[in-house]
Amino acid sequence: MSAIQIKQEDALSIKFSHQIAMGQSRSLDLYFALPKEMGIGPQSLNEEEYYYSAIVGRRAYFSDGLHLPLVQSRFASFTKRTVEEFRLYLNLFAYQFAVAVENDTKELQRLTEAEQFYPALAEVTEQLSGLLKKFRRSEPADPKWKSYFENADNYLSWFCEQKLLKLLAHGPRAQGFNEVAEACLALCRAENNYRNDRRYNSAQTKADHNRISNKMLLLRRLIQQGVVLKEELKPLGGGLKKFINGLATGLVMLVVSALVIEAQGVFSGFTLSLVFALAVIYGFREIFKEDIRNVMWRKIQRGRPRWSRILRDTTSQEIIARQLVWLEFMRPQDVPTAVTEILKRRHRQNKVDVEFLHYGIHTKVSEEGFLAGYDTISEQVVFSLVPFARYLERGKSKVYREVDGKISNDSAERRYQVNLVLVYREGKGQNHYARYKIVMNRSSIIEISKSELPEELLAVSG
Repeated sequence: MSAIQIKQEDALSIKFSHQIAMGQSRSLDLYFALPKEMGIGPQSLNEEEYYYSAIVGRRAYFSDGLHLPLVQSRFASFTKRTVEEFRLYLNLFAYQFAVAVENDTKELQRLTEAEQFYPALAEVTEQLSGLLKKFRRSEPADPKWKSYFENADNYLSWFCEQKLLKLLAHGPRAQGFNEVAEACLALCRAENNYRNDRRYNSAQTKADHNRISNKMLLLRRLIQQGVVLKEELKPLGGGLKKFINGLATGLVMLVVSALVIEAQGVFSGFTLSLVFALAVIYGFREIFKEDIRNVMWRKIQRGRPRWSRILRDTTSQEIIARQLVWLEFMRPQDVPTAVTEILKRRHRQNKVDVEFLHYGIHTKVSEEGFLAGYDTISEQVVFSLVPFARYLERGKSKVYREVDGKISNDSAERRYQVNLVLVYREGKGQNHYARYKIVMNRSSIIEISKSELPEELLAVSG
């Protein structure tokens, strides 16, 4: 069973990632247990709006070489290929290189001790320098191929420089590691000079941080061509929703018609009282029609997938995988028994009333159509918790203490614990589970930790 990882991505976002092999079928369900004191529920958070604004996924061909030491082992010569093959394999390497840099630098950013940070930084700096040199030794001479190489080379040079500078800017400060910092800065300067010597970017572009950033985003999209899968997302239940709208309107009009007939019998003739009664009846129609429609839609939609997604190879247009996606607030009685049992293991002080937000994704991978040499796709999904945080209270309380007769106080921030239960199933196999505790405040995620499961349940590897 492949590993499934859940990690913090940014200050207020988490990411889960996994790999799916050719011909596999997999179901993943994430149950967010949100304390009701957070104020998040179906009345305050629209699932559809949250899906489109705060959940971002990326699906691409997968290679084991997604860390710097392994990328080098998978690098192959690009010579003796057609232009199309050259561009495709160039993009594969450049994309893997960029993802490897992202993965390793994010791990470095989490190191707060200088004794751990700087030796790791020295290792990454050396690996980047070696990989860039190896990549440039395969520069083609053919002008038709050269432009593709220069785009990738320009982006990788700038991207590596930016990541290293960010590490130095936000890394721990300490004496005794000046040599490591200088070596890292020397590589950054060398890459900057290299791009200048190759005239990759105009003077106007280099002078304007907005222009250089946007140009590099464009180059990033170019190297993703053929590697990142094309997504076709389709909302489900459109016809059913129209039927529910019509049915709700019909039911309300049935009641309204009965009331109108009754009102005409009560008020003889066309009087002001009859007009007033009709106005009240039609006013209530507009109020209750929306409520009835929402209640019926939620009841019928409950448990059904909300979206379908097709993943295609951007070059061949072959279908690589199909997905069904769920996102909904669940009633406690609809939550699977095993998930409820896992959450019962919480400490007594954490046993509070919660709202359950369920995200589910079922993936069926095709047995053909893959790019030659690849048999696995990787999926990464990032959940932004910013829509959750906007409902949270800021810390207002004070904690007082006394030392030698002097009283001082500190402001205490308000923290919330979100429990996340992951349910994983391969094909028609058994369910595997994992539970995570996410401690957060209004501005950031404080900690993500994995919790123990009941002994009778199978754990997800990660």
